[in-house]
Amino acid sequence: MANTIIGSSIIIDGEISGDEDLVIQGTVKGRISLKESLYVESSGIVEADIDTQNVEIAGRVTGNIVASDKVELKADCRVIGDIKSPRILIADGAAFKGNVDMDIKD
Repeated sequence: MANTIIGSSIIIDGEISGDEDLVIQGTVKGRISLKESLYVESSGIVEADIDTQNVEIAGRVTGNIVASDKVELKADCRVIGDIKSPRILIADGAAFKGNVDMDIKD
């Protein structure tokens, strides 16, 4: 599976969409819509709404997150926004402010 990497010195302002994994080391503002996985590394800063299958965050995210499979907040990450996903993992040391919706079916 191909990975696209947004390097630490890159700043993107706009909408990102695609069918492959995305690794963010730089700054993205706007909207991210992916069919696969998003990885925000510790140097990554995202100010965007995220809609994808899996999200793994070690950096900073401001915006709402919708994931069809899983959201993982790593230690030392900072997330401000609502999360909607059937599976959510929050590591010890992660900073999170927002609401969680795990969309449980009766």
